[in-house]
Amino acid sequence: MSFDDWMRALHVLSAFSLVAGTTLFWVLVVVGRRTDTPEGTLRLGPVAKVGNATVGIGMGGTIIVGVYLAFSVGGYDIWDGWIIAALVLWFIGAELGRRTGAAYLEGAKKAEELQAAGQTGPNAELLAINRTSRGLLFQALTSAVILLILIDMIWKPGA
Repeated sequence: MSFDDWMRALHVLSAFSLVAGTTLFWVLVVVGRRTDTPEGTLRLGPVAKVGNATVGIGMGGTIIVGVYLAFSVGGYDIWDGWIIAALVLWFIGAELGRRTGAAYLEGAKKAEELQAAGQTGPNAELLAINRTSRGLLFQALTSAVILLILIDMIWKPGA
């Protein structure tokens, strides 16, 4: 196996990491929509950290190794349309993911405030924040962009 073959494998593993992290966040979205207590909301935090790490590894690995492969592998150029599309979609996905995280972080902040105030029971405002439609929209859009990147990478339109 050549070094480029190993890099291709790392690129694919990075994509798996990205998809796994995104799937984990979908689980958190579903669980969070049913969570109305500060303790329950804050309990999701460590799982979210695993998701953040998994998505970070996936995003970093796909962009760094992908750009390397665009320059290294014969027959591919960084200015190929499908590579440019993947790069644009990657940056759009990164921003959508950032906005998703910010939307769901509001629930954790509110839970910390409630817990600091000694309120440990169910809270309607916290439940409403955890059911953020903005966060759900951003998560869905992020997932759609990742799907488009995968389609672009597999079929390489215009290559």
